[in-house]
Amino acid sequence: MSQPPASPNQPHSNAGDRGTGSGAARLLRGSSIVGGATMLSRVMGLVRDMVLARFAGAGDAADAFFVAFKIPNFFRRLFAEGAFAQAFVPVLAEYRQSGGIAAARELNDRVAGALGGTLLLVTLFGVLCAPLVAGIFAFGWWWDGGEREKFDLAVDMLRITFPYLMLISLTGFAGAILNSFDRFAVPALTPVLLNLVLIAAATVAAGWFEPQIMALAWGVSAAGTVQLLFQIPFLARLGLLPRPRWDWQYPGVRKILRLMAPAIFGVSVTQISLVLDTLLASFLPSGSVSWLYFSDRLTELPLGVFGVAVATVILPSLSRQHADGDPERFRHTLDWALRSVTLISLPASVALVVLAEPLLTTLFQYGAMAPRDMAMSAWSLRAYSLGLLAFMLIKVLAPGYFARQDTYTPVRFGLIAIAAKMLLSLAFVIPLNHYFRLGHMGLALATACQAVINAWLLYQGLRRDHIYRPEAGWGVYLLRLLAANLAMMGVLLLALHYWRDWSDWSWLDRAWRMGMLVAGGGATYLLTLFVVGLRLRHFRAAG
Repeated sequence: MSQPPASPNQPHSNAGDRGTGSGAARLLRGSSIVGGATMLSRVMGLVRDMVLARFAGAGDAADAFFVAFKIPNFFRRLFAEGAFAQAFVPVLAEYRQSGGIAAARELNDRVAGALGGTLLLVTLFGVLCAPLVAGIFAFGWWWDGGEREKFDLAVDMLRITFPYLMLISLTGFAGAILNSFDRFAVPALTPVLLNLVLIAAATVAAGWFEPQIMALAWGVSAAGTVQLLFQIPFLARLGLLPRPRWDWQYPGVRKILRLMAPAIFGVSVTQISLVLDTLLASFLPSGSVSWLYFSDRLTELPLGVFGVAVATVILPSLSRQHADGDPERFRHTLDWALRSVTLISLPASVALVVLAEPLLTTLFQYGAMAPRDMAMSAWSLRAYSLGLLAFMLIKVLAPGYFARQDTYTPVRFGLIAIAAKMLLSLAFVIPLNHYFRLGHMGLALATACQAVINAWLLYQGLRRDHIYRPEAGWGVYLLRLLAANLAMMGVLLLALHYWRDWSDWSWLDRAWRMGMLVAGGGATYLLTLFVVGLRLRHFRAAG
């Protein structure tokens, strides 16, 4: 690929970034910004889900909406968060290193034209062929004559929600540009707008629609528009607002496509696996889709706040370090990221397993939501939580490949894990369900197993290729984490021994008790870590 010549406005890596400690401080600062913004977004997401639970419950209408919302998100992961982002960020870093801001602008213009045109065609197909698309995801509803009303409602809402695909994918493209230039806060804050719009749709606009659940479908598309418009001024301020140009022969676009090819295949198979989950859930008792949704949302809270935050920050850094030919800093960055997510993911997993039903009851059991819905959601939450550490490890291990423009290897590992998950999903849900009643929990458990397999393969691949090796002190570090997690689990179990009847309490009684549990468990974890000798400098030292 011919590269543009280096220019005086080339924003090279800071010299300070080459130092171990300063590099870690920058990564920690960036992760804190993204984590804080994402925390706000996730808290608002929980508020949104509490409103949705009270508004729609876990019945037929809620199941139909979640399917109509899940389908554009399925395609979004192909165009925005999945294959595209993994290929685009390293190529943008390469252009920026070689040709400066002018080269980055030129690449952005061509990519905007190619991505925008493709998204427009896919969106038109989705709107015009909504019954076909919905039938793939919820075949059980179409097949069962008694569920046809729910299927028709899902189709009607899908026609409204599908444009969200184009809007949020372009938002993701804008966010990738901002992240590449170390502007992490704006993309991390953008999802807050989705939550605010959906809350307004459920609480203010619902009375304008019949059935009222349609307000949420319109809210989804409105939220996509607001999110895209929110990022445009920040791109313009940096002089990076794309002017779309349709040029598929541009070298940067063709390179991104080459890098995307294996990633698209891998992400597609991943999404097919999720389609299988939704398909199987459509044959399970009414409410299964909603139970999986609410439990998955709680698992996504720590994953989105910490796992995605660290991954978002390290990909541009790893890409620059690879372009600079500095494998030692590359290994330091990966090691810092692994220590950081392990510190958070282990206690989060333990807490979600122990507090599953009380937490769900505190957040969602109001209005149309029944105690049985909370009990069923708790089982899938526990299953998802068993894979939380692996989910976070994938987020930080995969950039170790993408930053080196290796999209083939993680795809190959992902396919192995997905194949195992699909077999486990069928095994857990179909043959065993009659005897062991795994049902929707089996789908969550298969997803956790997939994450464990994928994380292990990614880790072993980096070790085998000598890209990463654990730095000194991991053994002692893990022992400290084990002691802290056992202490926290003991405190939580002791408290739950005395606080049992969560469904019988008012919202205020649930809230202050859950606040005490979270504060007490967190304080126990941090205090134990301090007692056993863990200090903040242990993270500053690895960058």
